[in-house]
Amino acid sequence: MVAFPTETVYGLGADATNPLAVARIFEVKNRPQFDPLIVHVADLRQAEILVLKFPDLAFKLADRFWPGPLTLVLPKAKSIPDIVTSALPSVAIRVPNHPMALALIQESGRPIAAPSANPFGQVSPTTSHHVRKSLGDKVDFILDGGPCQVGVESTVISFTDGHPVLLRPGGLSLEEIEKVIGPVEIASPAASAPQSPGQLERHYAPRTPLRLVTQWPSLTPGQKVGLLTLLPPMDFSPFTAVEILSQSGDLREAAANLFAAMRRLDEQGLDLIIALAVPPEGLGRAINDRLTRAGHF
Repeated sequence: MVAFPTETVYGLGADATNPLAVARIFEVKNRPQFDPLIVHVADLRQAEILVLKFPDLAFKLADRFWPGPLTLVLPKAKSIPDIVTSALPSVAIRVPNHPMALALIQESGRPIAAPSANPFGQVSPTTSHHVRKSLGDKVDFILDGGPCQVGVESTVISFTDGHPVLLRPGGLSLEEIEKVIGPVEIASPAASAPQSPGQLERHYAPRTPLRLVTQWPSLTPGQKVGLLTLLPPMDFSPFTAVEILSQSGDLREAAANLFAAMRRLDEQGLDLIIALAVPPEGLGRAINDRLTRAGHF
């Protein structure tokens, strides 16, 4: 079991064809087995071996955006054990855009099942330090590839019903996807049996309570409150700590900084973290999605 960098977040990887190895991922993360994993492969050819069919629209997306922060959910081949897919007949699969991740897959000669390298439901890791701090010696090896460039998990598109459905917004914007294949349906929130990772109501959460707001809230006197904001606030004084995701309001920069900023606020001994919603466009969808799930109680 190896923690390794991708362009999105650090993954906790094991041989996707070995059920015992994959079981260790669930054990170390304390992850419920109804939450499926993403399988990472080196290229489109390796992906095609692991699925029963590759619809034309899915192929267009793979050809345009792989390697990259896009996961496709497709009917799985028998070589993928049920523990990887939570017994679903489909598998979530992608080609990561990071030289160290690709080298690991190629050298191992195996597809690698890998969720984020952190305890289940907590803030995702974007540096090797985050992995060491949260998982310690539970991981056999940690490959240090520096900070993740995208900073939020991959966008997940399902083709299990024959047409594209957005299961999770992520590091590839819906606008970019629809430029290639046309309109994409947006899935309703998952209940207890998600079709892909990142669909549970509560996820990506710090230990400190987090509240996502669309306008400035009234604060309780005496509370130690942190602020997570896209742009610098007009007034810093009400807050014990402030994390600014982008001085210029750039959503790509904000996504890359999101999880590290959440971790820094979580270490301040605060009573509450207030997160201001960002514009719901481009990567803003993914940022607001993570903050909504992080603040769900």
